[in-house]
Amino acid sequence: MDISTQKPTDAVPPPVAPPTPAEQKRAARGATRPGDRIFLGLSRGSGILLLVIMAAIAVFLTYRATLAISKDEANFLTAFEWNTNLVPPKFGIAVLAFGTVVSSVIAMAIAVPIAVAIALFLTHYAPRRLRGPIAYVIDLLAAVPSIVYGLWGALILVPQLDGLFGWLNEYLGWTGIFSWDEGAPRSMLTVGILLAIMILPIITNVSREVFRQVPQMHEEAALALGATRWEVVRMSVLPFGRSGVISASMLGLGRALGETMAVATVLSPDFDIHASLLNPGGGTFAQNIASKFNEATEFGRDALIASGLVLFVITLLVNGAARAIIARRKEYSGANA
Repeated sequence: MDISTQKPTDAVPPPVAPPTPAEQKRAARGATRPGDRIFLGLSRGSGILLLVIMAAIAVFLTYRATLAISKDEANFLTAFEWNTNLVPPKFGIAVLAFGTVVSSVIAMAIAVPIAVAIALFLTHYAPRRLRGPIAYVIDLLAAVPSIVYGLWGALILVPQLDGLFGWLNEYLGWTGIFSWDEGAPRSMLTVGILLAIMILPIITNVSREVFRQVPQMHEEAALALGATRWEVVRMSVLPFGRSGVISASMLGLGRALGETMAVATVLSPDFDIHASLLNPGGGTFAQNIASKFNEATEFGRDALIASGLVLFVITLLVNGAARAIIARRKEYSGANA
């Protein structure tokens, strides 16, 4: 056969060099539409504006706090008193920091497991006719103002805690943490229970939406391997939604750390740290600011602002820790599913 009559085979095209960064920028500018450029500018401006606002808040708090702390005769971090009207003034945040952290930890310990359980029930166990009404009620609870929770706590919750406090004192009073001297149940445990009720709807709603985003293929694959419903939840749903649950918990923790009126309504404050969670006393940053701000002098307000700066720093540290935990679990995030 004549070789000249054969059709040449398709030649392999030479490799194309990837575009340089400069060429990519020029191509992006040329391909970007005006609407995209406007949206990019607005998004970038919003982010920068947020950083500016945060920086302005930090500068304001730091400046006013410096004015107060410079005249404080006590140790601001360890003192167990708040007397800004003395000459010289003496005030510290040891009791406030302790009460804020303890009440928030109690609230999280109660609310997070219950919220996750409710979210799993609504997404994987509840009949369809029950999901809508229960979710609707939870949404309504998330919209209730904090002062309403405070009034409910003072008039309904506090009188009903005598039995619980008595039971804890009888069986766990030997620990010292749950000893009770029969006083009014306006203690840190009461605050923690009320905060748990307040943050429960927030954590539940966010966790429910996260669990609804679990890829159906993940659950079907587990079922095909013979997994039970709980095993599907444990192996597919919970790992996928872990980052979302952490984010939801941080939202709830943020509300618990900064809650004001509800705490001020149910707590009998004093500037002492009690070993027992059942006896009245203690305080939080937000409650102390709300109760003393109106009657405080100019210097007293600077001292309260100084305590607010500490709460601001604590909130930033908590959110930073949450972001670090979420970053370690990127393989389970919804964007990477």
